[in-house]
Amino acid sequence: MEPHFYNVDINWENSRKGIVCSPELNRKNGLCIEVATPPEFPKGMEGIWSPEHLFVAAVSGCLMTTFLAIAENSTLEFASFSCKAKGKLETVEGVLMMSEILLKPTVVIHSEQYRDKATRIIKKAENACLITHSIKSKITMEITVEVAPYLIEYK
Repeated sequence: MEPHFYNVDINWENSRKGIVCSPELNRKNGLCIEVATPPEFPKGMEGIWSPEHLFVAAVSGCLMTTFLAIAENSTLEFASFSCKAKGKLETVEGVLMMSEILLKPTVVIHSEQYRDKATRIIKKAENACLITHSIKSKITMEITVEVAPYLIEYK
């Protein structure tokens, strides 16, 4: 596979806040995101995406997109996928770092017979996630697979 490049531009606005954009995305959607120091730090701002949130979102987003690809290739029928993620920022050996990310993916399937398959695919997705391969953080998962049978309405 040839290398791929993903461009991001950030411009400071004021105080501890800037705007992050991607030329590839802006051409299509005009999407940019405010980014700021989180409120836990001096002069941090509430209610704005922080680099720490974006880091955790990248891991969670990679799990989802990798799951979707593997599920499609494995012909797993599912009703929904969601994932809660929590990053732990702490000092390790004198350096502040995102030491651990807990992923809590939930997949809803229509039949109990696919529970093991759904679980295997989530685990495969975690092992295949290129973002996870690119970071030092410990990744842990708490997998939930729920069954919501099809509802058939008879008249």
